Order: sequence, then structure tokens, then C-alpha cells
Amino acid sequence: MSPQPATLKRVLSRRDLVLYGLVILTPTAPYPVYGLVQTQTRGHAALAYLVAMVAVLFTAASYGKMSGAFPSAGSTYSYVRNALNEHLGFLAGWAMILDYLLIPLVSIIYAALTAQRLLPAIPYAAWAVGFTVALTAVNIPGIRVTARAGAVLMSIMTASAILFVALAVRYILLRHGFGALFSSDALLHRETFSVRPLMMGAGVAALSYIGFDAISTLAEDTVNPEKDIGFATVLVCILQTVICFVTVYLAAIVWPDYKTFPQAETVILDIGRRIGGEWMFGSLTFVLLIAGLASALTGQAGASRLLYGMGRDGVLSKRLFAHIDARFSTPTRAIYLMSMFSVLGVLFLRFEIAVELLNFGAFAGFILVNLSVIRHFYFRLHRGTGWQLFANLISPATGTIVCAYLWMSLSLKARMAGFIWLIIGCIYLAIITRGFRVAPKSLSSVAEAN
Repeated sequence: MSPQPATLKRVLSRRDLVLYGLVILTPTAPYPVYGLVQTQTRGHAALAYLVAMVAVLFTAASYGKMSGAFPSAGSTYSYVRNALNEHLGFLAGWAMILDYLLIPLVSIIYAALTAQRLLPAIPYAAWAVGFTVALTAVNIPGIRVTARAGAVLMSIMTASAILFVALAVRYILLRHGFGALFSSDALLHRETFSVRPLMMGAGVAALSYIGFDAISTLAEDTVNPEKDIGFATVLVCILQTVICFVTVYLAAIVWPDYKTFPQAETVILDIGRRIGGEWMFGSLTFVLLIAGLASALTGQAGASRLLYGMGRDGVLSKRLFAHIDARFSTPTRAIYLMSMFSVLGVLFLRFEIAVELLNFGAFAGFILVNLSVIRHFYFRLHRGTGWQLFANLISPATGTIVCAYLWMSLSLKARMAGFIWLIIGCIYLAIITRGFRVAPKSLSSVAEAN
């Protein structure tokens, strides 16, 4: 009797999923982009995060609905493949591969750059490779180990976020009094307000949410995916908004004139110094390093599950990507390949380009998932009466429009590189489907031969 093939173990609870999502987003997510958002929106960073929340929540609701309909690893790829068609499903997965490959890569690059500032005697390359190896070693034993490591890192970041808020409130009370905590100027400057800068800033603020969809990649690791994936995805986005809004709102009160920022990219460190002195400056630097490692850890886990889902269906090499280690019940080969990509990326890819490309892949996937909800629930299942009209048509249609607007607002360089990636995916898809004549999932035997 042949042994049963190894599979992913259902061990994650709703609490684990919420924690996983918050770790990959990180409560310190607004720190690196706050100065950019505040400058670009002409002093309306807090309002920009509210706008970004509205955009993300529509898409988060779509992920929740699709995870209930198709609870499997592969996330975006699986949803589009089942709701639209096989070829679009492949392209959705191809776009999200770019996103998922870059989430841990960007985090590792950022962590290595931060570590080099603390200990400049150690070369950047040594930090980058060392972090990559260490994170891979944590992900190999299983998603439960990843979740536990994420819990430790999450506690450190949460403590820092609470400390930042407490010190900011203390600074405001001592300098300006209780009434200053409810400053309307921190939310809206009528003299400088303009819709276009606000929307552009909201697009940058959306970086603090990129990765929320990684929760859905753990459907086959989750005890009750039909109920818990959707709940956790929406809750994580709401909690992330609260964290980001409070942080940037207080930061705007502490340092109200964005035109005097020493350097927009790192002004959060200067604000930390203002509210807590040099020790807070050093503490924030350390926490940003921890945040980068936590995001890279969870990002690598999510990416390996996406590759596993596509490999299992035969659209990528089944031998490489669909392998589950019998000992650890994890897609070890996909994790190793992720590690190799990260090593090459951190050595040869600039941080700025990686960040821009990350958004391209994310928004492309978001658009297709929103369209999948409309196709599956509204047209295929004919659920379009009463509340279902909003949930199955109006909400995902709004998410599609908003995400498309943010997608096309990316820089020309990012859009060019992103569309080149999609063109390469189309060429590969044409080859494995013999000119689009067969569905990608029917090529399992071909994939096994690769």
C-alpha cells in the first residue's frame, strides 16, 4: 500500500490569522512612509490613511468572499482561476508572484540597510545574506513555528507603537495642553487641501496595507477557512487603519509643519527624538529593523504557499513547487527557491525599484479578485438581490475602480517594468498551453516532466 502524500496541516486558528496579518503589515508600517505621505498630501497624512482604508476594505471583503467559496492555497491565483478562467488565473498568479517575491525581498533589503547603520563595520551584503538564511531556517519547520516567531516579533513592534503613542501624547499635553489632542489641523488644512494630492498620498499610504491578502494563502493551514479567512482579512485591515491613523495623527500634531522636515523618508526618527530624546531615536531604529525581519518572515511563508498552489495545479513545475516535506509538512523546495531569489535580489536590486514593483503586482491581483467576486457571485450564482447586490456587485466594482486608479498612478518606470513582467508571463503561458488552446491546469503531466 503506497503511503499517503504529505499535505499541509490545518493548525491555524482565527487568532493566528489575525496575528499573521498584523505581523506581515506590522504596527510600525506608517513609520517609513509617514513623511512622504504628509508631504505629498500637503499635511493630510491622517486623512490619506482613511481614504486608503476605504479602498482596501472593498478589496479585503472580496478576498473574504472568495476564500469562503474556494478555500485553498494559492489565494489570488485560485480565486481568479475558478471564477474567471484558467488563463486569467495564471496571469493573476504571475502578477502576485511579483508581489509575494518582493514583500520579503523589500523587507530584507530594508532590514539590512538599517542594520548597517547600527553596525557599519559589517558589509550590507553580509547582513542581507545572513538575514535571508536565518528567515529560511525559521520557515522550514512549519507554519506553526513561523506563527510563534511572528508572535514574539509582534510583541516587540506593538510595544514600540504603544510607546510612541504614549510619548507623543505626553509631549502634546506638556507643550500644548489637553485640547491640542483634538486638533482639526492634524486632519484637515483647508488652505492646502486638494483632492489630487490627497489621492496620490493615499496611494503611497496603501503601502502600509500591502500584504493583507497573504492571509488567504493559508487557507489549507487553517482549521476553519470558510469563516476565519474572511473575518481575519477584514479585521486586520480595520486594526491596521486604527494603528496607522493614531500614529500619523499624533505625529502631525507633534511636528505640524511638514515643510520643515529634515528628510521626509526618515522624519519619524526625528519625531521620535523630539518626543523621547536620543534613546527613542535609537529605539525606533532598532524596531524598524525588527519590523523588516518580521515582514520578511511572514512574506516568505505566504510566497511559498502561492508557489505551492500554482505548482500543485501544474502551471509551474510540479516537482519543484508542489513538493511537501513529509517531516515538516511545508513546501520546502518553494521556500528554498524563495531564499535563493532573495539572496540575488538583495545583492542586485535597488530598494526604490523593488518597492514600486511590489505595488504593481499587488494592485493587478486586487483588480482581478474584485472582478472574480462579480463573475462568481453576481453572474454565475445570480446573487444580486437586496444586500447581496451591494456585496456581490457594488462593493467589488468600487474596489476594482479604486485599485485601477491607484495602479495607473504608479510611476512610469514601475509600470513599464511591471508590464514587461506580465508580457513574459503571457509568453510562458502561451508556450505551456500550446498557444492558449488548453487550460494550464491540464498540464500536470508536463509539469511533472520538467
